[in-house]
Amino acid sequence: MTDLEGVAGVINFDDHGTPKSRYYEVARELTTREANAAIEGLLEAGAGEILVGEILVADGHGYGAINSMLLHPLARLLAGRPLEYPFGCDESFDAAVIIGLHAKSNTDGGHLCHTGSFEVDDLTINGISLGEMGCNMLFTAYFGVPTVMVSGDKAACQEALTLVPNIEVAPVKEGIKHGSAAGLTGEQNKMFNGAAIHLQPQEARNLIKMKARKGLERLGEIKPFWLDPPYELVSKLRPEEPGKHAKIARVKSDDLLELLRSPRRHEPMN
Repeated sequence: MTDLEGVAGVINFDDHGTPKSRYYEVARELTTREANAAIEGLLEAGAGEILVGEILVADGHGYGAINSMLLHPLARLLAGRPLEYPFGCDESFDAAVIIGLHAKSNTDGGHLCHTGSFEVDDLTINGISLGEMGCNMLFTAYFGVPTVMVSGDKAACQEALTLVPNIEVAPVKEGIKHGSAAGLTGEQNKMFNGAAIHLQPQEARNLIKMKARKGLERLGEIKPFWLDPPYELVSKLRPEEPGKHAKIARVKSDDLLELLRSPRRHEPMN
């Protein structure tokens, strides 16, 4: 699973995150090369006899971030929209890796942190605050597939360790602003921590390759992150304007994939 905001060299969202951004193609290349580095590490870890098509790269960035012309030749690519959980995952997979992810909304020190979009203030499942990291780990665990390695900013890596304490992580940058963006609008949140210290991209790829290799080598030790049913998902949006009331949505289900796929109808909070 790949995202974009947690990639080394991706400086901010407006310049890097959308097809209208002036550095969008740069960001796509940076993201794709980090994904390739992870694939190379997995191959070194004993997946060397893997056949073409047995590695699936799911392009998880909303606007897309993988350049198929630069993608590793052994990989298949799941891209385009709409996409929904479980992003091509099933019981046939051995391990999952997450590349280029950011921390969840309101994370202290999180660079460009958000949950699904900059308009989301918080998302919980069974009372546990989760970002895209936790949701991604859950949907692979639904099929018994552990997430063995994560790359992204330092705060995102710490988030992964909170969920799975012995997971391999590759922090490729670190946000320098501390504090929470709770209560800010989506636009204010997007700009809240736009500064970070980045590894040089090749050094970031070297780290990702090493950590992906170690993650797969330790496959038997790293257990899936899981929450037992029944489930309640609560999604809280940020105020549309400063001082306005936020909106909230609640979804319940006994099945995790149904929960994650369900539409969320946000209503004003009392």
